[in-house]
Amino acid sequence: MAFRLASQIPGTIPEIENVPMSTTLPDQVSDIREDALARIQSATTVADLDTVRREVLGKSGTLPGLRRGVGALPADERRTVGAAIHEAQQAITAAIEAREQELLDTEPALPRPLDVTLPGLPAGPGGLHPTIQLMYDLNDAFAALNFDLYAGPEVSSELYEFDNLNFPPGHPARESMDTFWLAGMEGREAGDRLALRPHLTGASVRYMREHEPPFRFVYPGRVYRNETADARHERAFYQYEVLLVDEKVPLTAGKFLVDTILDTTFGHPVTTRMRTGFFPFVEPGFEIDMQCQVCGGRGCRTCRQVGWLEIMPGGAPHPNVLRAGGLDPDRWTGFYVNVGLDRLVMMRYGIDDVRLMHTADLRFLSQFA
Repeated sequence: MAFRLASQIPGTIPEIENVPMSTTLPDQVSDIREDALARIQSATTVADLDTVRREVLGKSGTLPGLRRGVGALPADERRTVGAAIHEAQQAITAAIEAREQELLDTEPALPRPLDVTLPGLPAGPGGLHPTIQLMYDLNDAFAALNFDLYAGPEVSSELYEFDNLNFPPGHPARESMDTFWLAGMEGREAGDRLALRPHLTGASVRYMREHEPPFRFVYPGRVYRNETADARHERAFYQYEVLLVDEKVPLTAGKFLVDTILDTTFGHPVTTRMRTGFFPFVEPGFEIDMQCQVCGGRGCRTCRQVGWLEIMPGGAPHPNVLRAGGLDPDRWTGFYVNVGLDRLVMMRYGIDDVRLMHTADLRFLSQFA
């Protein structure tokens, strides 16, 4: 609804069309409120409610139009008028939501009677989500190497996600800037402090306590981080972790695990390198890079002109982690590999924004059917 400017008389504001105009601003607010509530109660469709919402509460609606005129009022009237507009806005919003729920509850499931004699529509093509497809491919590859498939709970605790993994008490990852703690966890600790799992590595201790060594297993799944979402980061994403534990595990075994993951992902051998890195749960630890598959290692925008892409951390389980799993670190050793599954999928299919994989946009998903 468009409005026409009235003369700047104290206690008046722009005159609104189709709304009975009174002398003072509070009366005008009351008129708009009563008119809107009456229209809401008489609405018979959700579309009618959307019209009321747009014309009364929208950017160009009547209430925002009144609010823009408050600045022209004397200072002693602004507070009273502003409160009246705010209360009217809240009352109208609540009425719209309540009426909308009533309409949705009474709306028939089908817009018209169903004729069961009509021929059905052909089913469209379906397929696995690209992340799930790669997960299954990796599961098959490691099953052929006699690795078990393991799944841990998505709601875990500080004990399994940090204490058992050798994280120091003051480590930043324990704070809410990285970890989603459940409500009411203030003052709790260890097994009583619950969170959405921020990584999969805590499941390794669960597996060690439930099985007798030696063992080899993979555990894919979704993890949760308090991240700022952008083209390369999401708050919920998939990881794929592999752990091999035996009495004598050379570092070359870790290289073999990395090669298995990348060969399965890209369908051909991929050049890799291992650099020394620090992670609380491994000793020694490594940053594992792969040669950029876009430029072949020559340097491009994807790899920031260095020819390499960091893809996963890895290393031998720290002795404290083995002890937490009930194993003697003087006898047993092993090798961890943890890869961001979504990032591998992006490189496999040339996807430039991780957020695309966490939407229900059929235009994107139909490419992989």
